[in-house]
Amino acid sequence: MRFGIFYEHQLPRPWGDDGEHRLLHHALEQIEIADRVGFDTVWVVEHHFLEEYSHSSASDVFLAAVSQRTKRIRLGLGILPLPLGYQHPARVAETVSTLDLVSDGRVEFGTGETSSGAELQGFGVDRETKRAQWDESVDAVTRMFVEEPFAGIEGRYVSMPQRNVVPKPLQKPHPPLWVACSRRETIRLAAEKGIGALSFSFVEPEEAAEWVAEYRAIIASERCVPAGFAVNPRVAVVLPMMCHPDEAEAIERGIDGAHFFGYSLAHYYLFGDHRPGRTNIYEEFLRRRDEVGFARNVIQAQDAPLGVRVLQQGVGSLRGAIGTPDQVRDLCRRYEAAGVDQVIFVLQAGRNRHEHIMESIELFGREVLPEFLDRDEAATLEKAKRMEPVIAAAMARKPHTPRDLGDYSFPAIPRQWADASGNEQIEEWLEKFADDRAAGKRDESAGIAG
Repeated sequence: MRFGIFYEHQLPRPWGDDGEHRLLHHALEQIEIADRVGFDTVWVVEHHFLEEYSHSSASDVFLAAVSQRTKRIRLGLGILPLPLGYQHPARVAETVSTLDLVSDGRVEFGTGETSSGAELQGFGVDRETKRAQWDESVDAVTRMFVEEPFAGIEGRYVSMPQRNVVPKPLQKPHPPLWVACSRRETIRLAAEKGIGALSFSFVEPEEAAEWVAEYRAIIASERCVPAGFAVNPRVAVVLPMMCHPDEAEAIERGIDGAHFFGYSLAHYYLFGDHRPGRTNIYEEFLRRRDEVGFARNVIQAQDAPLGVRVLQQGVGSLRGAIGTPDQVRDLCRRYEAAGVDQVIFVLQAGRNRHEHIMESIELFGREVLPEFLDRDEAATLEKAKRMEPVIAAAMARKPHTPRDLGDYSFPAIPRQWADASGNEQIEEWLEKFADDRAAGKRDESAGIAG
C-alpha cells in the first residue's frame, strides 16, 4: 500500500490580501517534504467558486509548479471535471499530456463529473446529463491520447472533426485513469470501466474492505469493459491526518481542521445557504459545529484505535488518522489488510498551521512509512502478476472500432475564402504567395504576417 497527500487549498476567512499567495507557497513546501520522505502521490482538486472550502481552481498550473520542485512524487489531478461546460475534451488531453511531459511521466489522471450546484450552475452544466457528458468525454480524451490523428467524434455532447491533438503524453498509452467516487455506485462504475476508484467518502477500513472486494470482483468479470486503453485496478481512500508523538497534541493540532473540512464540504453539498463573497463559513462552523455533528469535546486522547468516526453520546465526529505514529500505523495496517491500494491524507485543512503540517509529514515519513515501503515492492509485483490475465481479458472486451480517416483535410482561412468565392485571381495570388515563401521570398505588400 502506498500513500498520498491531498489538497483542496482550504482558506477560512478572514484570509487577507496575501492569504492565497502564502497558501500556495506553503503547499509547495509541504509537497517538497512529502516527496523527500517517500509519499507516492500528491492529489490536487479542481473546484470553482467554493470559497474557504477550496481555492484550487487551476490544479494543472499548481502541479506544473510541483513538477519542477520535486523528483519522484506522482502528480494526481484529483479531479479534472469533464462535462463540456468546464472545458473541451481536446483542452483536457492537451493539458494532461503537457503536464505528463514536463513532469517526466508522473501524472495520475483523475476525472469526474462534479456535483456542487455552485459549479454546475456557474458553468451551465445540466445535472441530469453530467454523467453522460463525463462518459462521452472520457472516450474522446483517451482516444485523443492515442490516435494520430484523432479521427473525430460526433456524439450527443462532444462534436469535433479530425485533428491531431498534440502533444501526446509521455506515459503510454496514457496516464493512469481514475474517477472520483463519493458513493458505492460510482465505485462499481469505476470497476466496470477499468478505472481506478478515487474514493472521497470517509470510510472505515472494514467498510473499505467490502468496497475493494466488490470492485475487484467486477474488474475480473465480464462487466469490465475498459473506458481507456489500459486498466488501472486500484482503490484509494481519503482521510484527515495529523501525526505527533503526543496524542493530545495531535488532536489539538489537527481536529479543528478535520472538522472544518467536513463542515465546509457539507455547507456546499448538503445544508448551506451561500452568499458569494459575504458568507463566513468558518464563523458559522464555530457557531454550529456541535449541532451538526462536529463537537470538539467528544474527541479526547484515549489511546484507542483510530477510525474515521468516533461515536460518543450519539454524536459522530470526524477524526481519521489524527494521533501518534503508533496509532496512525495501526490504522494504516487495517486499510492495508482491507486491500486498499493507497491511503491519501488531508493535512491542509481549516486553520491547520503550516509548521505543524510539515512536522507531521516528516514524522510520518520517519516513523510509519518505512514499514509499508518495505512491503510495497514485493506486493506490487505480486499484484501485477496476479492481475495480468484479468487485465488482458478486460482489454480483449474493449470494442476496437476501425476509424476511417478518409481523405479529410482542412484549408487555411484564406484558402477557404478563395475556394468559396471561385475567384481565379485570388487562387493565383495564393499559389504565388506559397511559391514565393517556399523560395524564401517575402512580399511585404501581401498583408499576411509570417
